Amino acid sequence: MYYNFEAHLTLYVIFKLINSLCVSSSQHTTVLPFIIIEMRTTRHRYPSRSWGLAAVCCFGIGYILWTCWVQQVTGVWVYPVLERITPLARILFFSAMTVVICVFYTLGEILNTYIWDQAHTGKVKGKVKGE
Repeated sequence: MYYNFEAHLTLYVIFKLINSLCVSSSQHTTVLPFIIIEMRTTRHRYPSRSWGLAAVCCFGIGYILWTCWVQQVTGVWVYPVLERITPLARILFFSAMTVVICVFYTLGEILNTYIWDQAHTGKVKGKVKGE
């Protein structure tokens, strides 16, 4: 990965002094166990896929617009890597990230359906057979 060698492209030096790499990594990776626990303990009711993807895309586009607005006002990109790439590469990067969050949304919906529908189906079948 390019970021392993060029850390200044993802973090400003001032942030490294405040927040060490170890703390930053732990802040970003400790979320995963809690997401898994939540998925196993809470059934989520998703809207139709088209509405859900539309909402996720709106959020993603809003975040991209906010990122561009911050750069326009301050002259500094929120993520330093964005100042190193061409405008066309930025458009491709933002488009790819929007696709990635849509894929994550769809995978979360599929996983939630798999976990909860399978468990619900097994309980219903067990009750019917036992009666």
